[in-house]
Amino acid sequence: MPRVGMFGGSFDPPHLTHVALARAALAQAGLQSLHVMPTGQAWHKARQPSAAAHRLAMARLAFADVPGVQVDDRETRREGPTYTLDTLRELQREHPGARLVLLIGTDQAAALPSWHGWQQIVSMATVLVATRAGLPSLDPRTLPGLPAGASFETLALSPADTSATDIRARAARGEDISALVPPAVARYIDQHQLYRTA
Repeated sequence: MPRVGMFGGSFDPPHLTHVALARAALAQAGLQSLHVMPTGQAWHKARQPSAAAHRLAMARLAFADVPGVQVDDRETRREGPTYTLDTLRELQREHPGARLVLLIGTDQAAALPSWHGWQQIVSMATVLVATRAGLPSLDPRTLPGLPAGASFETLALSPADTSATDIRARAARGEDISALVPPAVARYIDQHQLYRTA
């Protein structure tokens, strides 16, 4: 059974850890393809992300050299709140017979019960959990209300503490971020003066 992955996030900006996660997921989870999905309207976040056009452009630059990755703009085109469940349903229709794999971090796994339609999500997709430095590991099978048959896998990757929030703060102060994001993304941020406060 072919496996099709989904990797969502604001990607504001996409950084080197995002790229490493995508490469590891493709290799370790045996994915036929991985849809990188910059989010549209993030209903669960107080801070709205940068313009979708910028985040899509940066994602295309960041993942350009990763075979198997497809930067997918559907969530940025969707009106109203963006829900992972809706996107998975669309992918299921587009890839009949495939097994969907949802790539998330440990922090997101812990928050799964707060997601819209989370029980349907874990019933229709294998959840691939990547660890992150400084956060305790979570056994998702202990989540309350977990439906029978839910499938989880762990992504073996050296934990990294790269944070898009930190990168935005550094860029706002005019600091060098070239060690944290792909070179083309660093150039794009500088060219468009993204995250500058003045």
